[in-house]
Amino acid sequence: RAPARALVAMSATARTILHISSSARSTGSASRALSQALVDRVKAHAPERVVVRDRDVGGERAPSHVTEAWIGASFTPEENRTAAQREALKESDALIDELKGSDVLVIGAAMYNFSVTATLKAYFDQVARAGVTFKYNDQGVPEGLLTNKKAYVVVSSGGVPMNAPGMDFLTPHVKTFLGLLGISDVTFIDATGQMKREDANESATAVINAIDIDAMLA
Repeated sequence: RAPARALVAMSATARTILHISSSARSTGSASRALSQALVDRVKAHAPERVVVRDRDVGGERAPSHVTEAWIGASFTPEENRTAAQREALKESDALIDELKGSDVLVIGAAMYNFSVTATLKAYFDQVARAGVTFKYNDQGVPEGLLTNKKAYVVVSSGGVPMNAPGMDFLTPHVKTFLGLLGISDVTFIDATGQMKREDANESATAVINAIDIDAMLA
């Protein structure tokens, strides 16, 4: 059994990975399998240095969509919120706390109809809060408040290639949204064209295996 001091030192230096899955498919999903492969590789490389939290937005724990009550509560100063308004933001607060407590994001982003899944968009809407995860500067330009984080995004699709002009709206959407929050160190892993490329998973796996895990956790 590790001495208490060693456990304290380990917990003090451990990095938290937030693994976000967004595919509606619980089995047979390339984005789920490949993002999990990256998480497993990190755990195998440095088991004592990582804590993994799983957030499955594509399954039964899909985030709620933003409502009029949510918007009203979000734009009401915290000290002036009613009990009903605090309840309206309860889910958002929990998701934001989880996100703030993470150092590295690993996102399995399945492409549905040229963009992110509806559930991943709902998650993005829940964690985008002015004054909490981003703010507007004196010029009215948004500035992210969740800095010093990294993100690794596995993009999968049936046929649309990643970065295809006029077709792939997922990749720029995710990059822009993460930038809004202050996360600019983003690595995209291409697993697109599942129905057209026999090597789609193989090439994505090669990229995953080439990632410098120590740099990822630095």
